[in-house]
Amino acid sequence: MTETAAPASGRKTLLKEVLRFILSAGIGFVVDVAAYYILYHNLLQQKSYDIWGYTVKNSTLSLAISFFLGVLVNFVITKFFVFSKSESSPSKQFLRFIAVAIVGFYANLGMLKVMINYCHLDPPVARPAAALSLFFASFFVHKFFSFSLSLRHHAPTRHRAASN
Repeated sequence: MTETAAPASGRKTLLKEVLRFILSAGIGFVVDVAAYYILYHNLLQQKSYDIWGYTVKNSTLSLAISFFLGVLVNFVITKFFVFSKSESSPSKQFLRFIAVAIVGFYANLGMLKVMINYCHLDPPVARPAAALSLFFASFFVHKFFSFSLSLRHHAPTRHRAASN
């Protein structure tokens, strides 16, 4: 394999991963947003709820539940369809994925509050906008942290050995 073919092969593999991640995240996103809409409009009828002594708005509780459902779906698809070459243990992958998801949850919550309180968007409109605003960072965080994959794993073995 020539030197120019090796980087092209790595880029092609990375592109496939990105496209698969878009599909995986898209499915998780649809589960998340659909669950949010159903929870916000149909299942959680009150404006706020008292949970362990804290008052929680309908929009926040809907987000917590829908986000968790979306994360579960996204993890399973991402593990088996996007980053299947990861050699980390499934439990390590899941714990890291959840850690990233917790950070993502608070980032989404912050964006959701900004969009509802300052941009005056309706919560079901603000929810997908908040999620989309954080999408691109998610791919790289999960690739490098959750599944412990580097860009070097895309290079063919012969090229990788020569670069070490």
